[in-house]
Amino acid sequence: MADSSFDVVSKIDRQEVDNALNQTVKEIGHRFDFKGTGASISWSGQDNIEIKANSEERANAVLDVFRDKIVKRGLSLKVLDAGEPKLSGKEYRLMVALKEGIDQENAKKISKLIRDEGPKGIKAQIQGDELRVTSKKKDDLQEVIALLKGKDLDIALQFTNYR
Repeated sequence: MADSSFDVVSKIDRQEVDNALNQTVKEIGHRFDFKGTGASISWSGQDNIEIKANSEERANAVLDVFRDKIVKRGLSLKVLDAGEPKLSGKEYRLMVALKEGIDQENAKKISKLIRDEGPKGIKAQIQGDELRVTSKKKDDLQEVIALLKGKDLDIALQFTNYR
């Protein structure tokens, strides 16, 4: 009998992030406390979002609105890597990077966690920026998924290709 498996990945639904960004732009345009502050949020390249405002507090307030929209769209806040607002000319700029993929360090940490705390007979292989978990029993795979969901890791995880 063939082994059952699933992949542990960390992917971002760009359309949902774009929708959250557009909702944030709309809310900033309508809210009274953002009038006249020069507050804006926009894409900066493929994996970055740039927030601009005339004060550090307004830049952080725009980030809070964006985080709220991200959560409402069902995405994890772990995909965002926000920096500190920096003064650039007369305005503050805050760069927010999107984290995607499982780096080698986190993949090794997850693999070790599965070996140490997971059921016996589970194999975890690092394949690029994802992790393949295999076992003879599907129940063991369910246990591993529950284990990983219960742990507080610093990346957002999804489980795909469950067979």
